[in-house]
Amino acid sequence: MKRIKTDICIIGAGSGGLSIAAGAVQMGAKVVLLEGHKMGGDCLNYGCVPSKALIAAGKQAHAMRTGQPFGVTPVMPDVDYAAAKDHVHKVIDTIAPVDSQERFEGLGVHVIRAFGRFISPTEVQAGDTVITARRFVIATGSSPLVPPIPGLDKVPYDTNETIFDLREKPGHLIVIGGGPIGMEMAQAHRRLGCEVTVIEGMKALGKDDPEMAAVVLDTLRAEGIEIAEDALAAEIRGTAGAIEVEVKDGRVFKGSHLLIAVGRKVNIDKLDLEKAGVAFDRGGVTVGDDLRSTNRRVYAVGDVAGRLQFTHVAGYHAGVVIRSMLLGLPSRARQDHIPWATYTDPELAQVGLTEAQAREKHGRALTVVRFPFHDNDRAIAEGKTRGLIKVMVIKGRPVGASIAGAQAGELIAMWAMAIANKLKMSAIAGTVLPYPTLSEVNKRAAGAYFSPKLFDSSVVKWVVRSVQRMLP
Repeated sequence: MKRIKTDICIIGAGSGGLSIAAGAVQMGAKVVLLEGHKMGGDCLNYGCVPSKALIAAGKQAHAMRTGQPFGVTPVMPDVDYAAAKDHVHKVIDTIAPVDSQERFEGLGVHVIRAFGRFISPTEVQAGDTVITARRFVIATGSSPLVPPIPGLDKVPYDTNETIFDLREKPGHLIVIGGGPIGMEMAQAHRRLGCEVTVIEGMKALGKDDPEMAAVVLDTLRAEGIEIAEDALAAEIRGTAGAIEVEVKDGRVFKGSHLLIAVGRKVNIDKLDLEKAGVAFDRGGVTVGDDLRSTNRRVYAVGDVAGRLQFTHVAGYHAGVVIRSMLLGLPSRARQDHIPWATYTDPELAQVGLTEAQAREKHGRALTVVRFPFHDNDRAIAEGKTRGLIKVMVIKGRPVGASIAGAQAGELIAMWAMAIANKLKMSAIAGTVLPYPTLSEVNKRAAGAYFSPKLFDSSVVKWVVRSVQRMLP
């Protein structure tokens, strides 16, 4: 058995683990990085990267069908589904070197390609190596949750970990789960020529503002996607190419392929956390705002920290942990400024409080300002007028923003910055933006906050009239 002593031992080479490893080693710490599966984790190999690549392929096919309003004769695209998957894997292969073992070893990180498990509060074993470290970071991420639906174990099905290796285009894809992953994959496959049915036990896109979610869901239904809500899967039966899903109220949905997209489970089963004195539950490792566990030597970041499950959150957590571990500075993670986006078309994005959350928290002190995409000149020029932004404001400061529309994932950035830095609405309203851009919806929303104060105020009008009388 080999033994290593190091400053920091990181378990998991996904977004959070890689960010900490790169930062820590370049700042002078000795770092050991453990990865028993693929470098880059879920995001590179099964999540953000491949899903956006497949969505891009679907957008190209959709554009060919929908050119009539622009004077372009629509044509039915000849979709090579296997070639679309080749595009997905080319994108992964292009990005992979940034996350590779070779790159990190070049930075000075000691990379061990084996799963790590605790054998004591100060030791982790990976293969035939025992690592003793001053600090440990659990960055093992999450995996697709496979629910115990009767019959599921008897039929072939995909998750986000296998769907991108599928080479044969599904004739009719059934998606169980109407969250972001399910809806993104539903639209991508529909645009690539598949029939698609989404089965959701509650409400599709149910974690987002319902008014905003409706903008997206109406579009998906208009594109021919069947979305069944309040449809809890009760039994699955059939064989490859002929699968049936019966829901609790007796409805039966038939398709050729099945995708399970009902959520995520944190990867903690192999860690032997009890031997390290690290508390945990189904949601992940128990941590404080400093991301430290009940064992002061052990931190957790990303999905396994039991908070928002997004790649960019893992990267943010990395910065919090680095400041604490390497510099000894007090450092705590916030959640109120974390944005997220669903990359359907139109996109759906959120940061801070939704309208319902803001009303519950702030009551009558809340002001909600809105601006529709159909009044934005760039949206009109590009035929992307379906959408809306609304901003929740308390005493002149935004506390939340919801956007449904073209490039919502890009547009939410301004509000994420504003909330993170406690900027006022005047900072947005006073920003000069290029014309014509979609980003003007942000400024117009900020302007909508001030308009009643300026244009509907008798005091302002009295002041203006008085000034005019005094001017030469």
